[in-house]
Amino acid sequence: MAAKKPAGKSASKPRTKKTATLPSKSEILEFVRTADGKMGKREIARAFGITGSDRIGLKALLKEMADEGLIEKKHRKKLGEPGVLPSVTVIEIFDLDTDGELVARPSKWEQEGPAPLIVMAPENGDRTAKFAVGDRILARLTKLKDQDSHYAYEAKTIKKLGLGARRSLGIYRKHGTLGIVSPVDKGERNEYRVADADANGAKDGELVSIEILSQAHHARRKARVLETFGKADSPSTTSLIAIHAHGLPVDFSTAALDEANKIQFAAGKHHEDLRHIPFVTIDPEDARDFDDAVYAEADSNKNNKGGYRLFIAIADVAAHVRPGRPLDKDALKRGNSAYFPDRVVPMLPERLSNDLCSLRPEEDRPAMVAEITIDAHGQKQTQTFRRGIIRSRCRLTYQQAQTVFDGKHDKKLATVKSETLDPVWQAYVKLCEAREKRKPLDLDLAERRIELDDDGRIAAIRKKDRLEAHRLIEEYMITANVAAAEALENRKVPLLYRVHEAPGQEKITALIEFLETLDLKLSRGQSLRPSHLNQVLTKARHLDRAEMVSEVVLRSQTQAYYTEKSLGHFGLNLRRYAHFTSPIRRYADLIVHRALIRAFKLGNDGLTDAEIETLPDIGEDISNAERRAMAAERESVDRYIAAFMEAKVGLSFEGRVSGVTRFGLFVRLEETGADGLVPIRTLPGGYFVHDEDRHRLVDQDTGLAFTLGEVVTVRLEEATPLTGGLRFELVDGGSILKSKDRAASLRPKRRRVSRKPKRGTRRR
Repeated sequence: MAAKKPAGKSASKPRTKKTATLPSKSEILEFVRTADGKMGKREIARAFGITGSDRIGLKALLKEMADEGLIEKKHRKKLGEPGVLPSVTVIEIFDLDTDGELVARPSKWEQEGPAPLIVMAPENGDRTAKFAVGDRILARLTKLKDQDSHYAYEAKTIKKLGLGARRSLGIYRKHGTLGIVSPVDKGERNEYRVADADANGAKDGELVSIEILSQAHHARRKARVLETFGKADSPSTTSLIAIHAHGLPVDFSTAALDEANKIQFAAGKHHEDLRHIPFVTIDPEDARDFDDAVYAEADSNKNNKGGYRLFIAIADVAAHVRPGRPLDKDALKRGNSAYFPDRVVPMLPERLSNDLCSLRPEEDRPAMVAEITIDAHGQKQTQTFRRGIIRSRCRLTYQQAQTVFDGKHDKKLATVKSETLDPVWQAYVKLCEAREKRKPLDLDLAERRIELDDDGRIAAIRKKDRLEAHRLIEEYMITANVAAAEALENRKVPLLYRVHEAPGQEKITALIEFLETLDLKLSRGQSLRPSHLNQVLTKARHLDRAEMVSEVVLRSQTQAYYTEKSLGHFGLNLRRYAHFTSPIRRYADLIVHRALIRAFKLGNDGLTDAEIETLPDIGEDISNAERRAMAAERESVDRYIAAFMEAKVGLSFEGRVSGVTRFGLFVRLEETGADGLVPIRTLPGGYFVHDEDRHRLVDQDTGLAFTLGEVVTVRLEEATPLTGGLRFELVDGGSILKSKDRAASLRPKRRRVSRKPKRGTRRR
């Protein structure tokens, strides 16, 4: 007697009567095709009413079907048709096609032949834009019937799961018939073995990207080489390591490049002719793109005596980058440009960032212009936004502008001085008055610039000059950013705010306790404002601890981010703030430009309804992209500095304790800003306590302490350019705490750290 057909998604109800008769192969295949959810031997047995010893026959039948290639074991106890993916499965995005669509494949594929290709379906306007290459997604698949399609399935997102198969960067070394990859990440200690078949042409000593294939704990794990980047000791690989380690998108999609190359801008009816305004750009000496220009003039309104009209022109990127197009998708995935000592990973292709959207002198360029009126005390009175065609009169560096402000300029700049720079400076003086009244957070932190020679190696590391010209442009940009946020709020158009929330109570308490060790007071229980911190910073300048206290105050701050909610900016002491001034290099600014176009009815390329719906997702994605870029930039600088210091191993330097951890001290050298570790095992003394709140290590027996900001002398023992690591040994430093301070640090709640832990134990 033939078995009845089981219940799948569209099958009839299965027989529940116990019987020794097994279903046919065709009935099992039909059940496999139509069943939803987990599906294995147990589910088949239950569906066909097979129990007891009859399961042995079913197991033999399923093995026979697997041997014949009719079904296969997917993973664990699941079964399925060969080459057919389940309706719900985990996929991994691995490419972007020429149309800008994201392409995926199954996260696990163990069959012969290539995995079927999957194209992401647009959802909610453009749901795919929130994903990037490497993301893993739980998706619902629909088999495509188009025989000419390059793709076998279309996927709709159920949930984002995170990154795909774990990848790493390392140095490939050949050992006989086996390759060994040593990771460049200083936090990763495992080496990986690579079979010849998985080496992908890698040569000894090359920097490679690998995919980790196994997770063995007692032997080297297996991996395969995905990509090679040339000799590891080449200067050109220094930034590449950080770029690829953090997954920064490097190559633009073919579709985005094609779109960029075809753009030919023609002024539309919404672009006014503003070429009569004598704008100038003021930028760093090595700047390649100029996305902002400024001008100011005394306000002719009799009711605003002593006031000024400011004109801040920003490259009109929205005129070229339209929502949902390949250029826009690539820009959103990048989120922002990333800057390294030897290169830039731009948000937009060079055709835009260095040409069409760059406000070059004596060339017509489309711009979004903020026109802002301030009173005699620098307080903003009105703002409006226009689109126009501008023509910058002159390109100045910060140093050139400063010489004009100081009255030491070249006579060639006389016209620019009288026509533009004099009123720009006079308006800046007014803005400074308003800034002083607002009292934003005023941190005193030195920035350093890495200068490279023609071979790409470090020629020098210098402190960046902090000129008044820098502050002038900064103040103009802040004013424009505030104006953009207020204008959009007034017109009730959604936007992305730049939010910086006040520090949490736990961080404030820790900051107060640390400041007390320096006899600096920050009142408890008050509603913290930037002005309170500024008072502390001012006192610290008289104690030769200004930079160190600024560093601790900075660490106490929350991280700024983008959101559709207006939550204020603590550091700038502003109720509302948005980013408007750099759409070439920040996607948030492009969103704000589109919002202004919509608010002021300046064209049909403004913020769309679909974008408004996804603003929370966009804010989260570009905030994450910003953190990713910052981490890559920081690691790249560490590696460059380690390469620079490699020739100085064995020399002694004076520095300050820049960080205190349970495993040692970080010391920053004054001249180069190089940060290195003094391991706790090398410190003089016995058992140390890490007083986290007071940022110090204390020997419990002698009271010898090492405190944040303390001057010490160290000897450089090791420099590792590939990981960016520096290891120091203490030569001189430390101080004996007074009994009161020692007791405070040695309270039971503090974590005890052994300088030499016993063998076979681990710290907790």
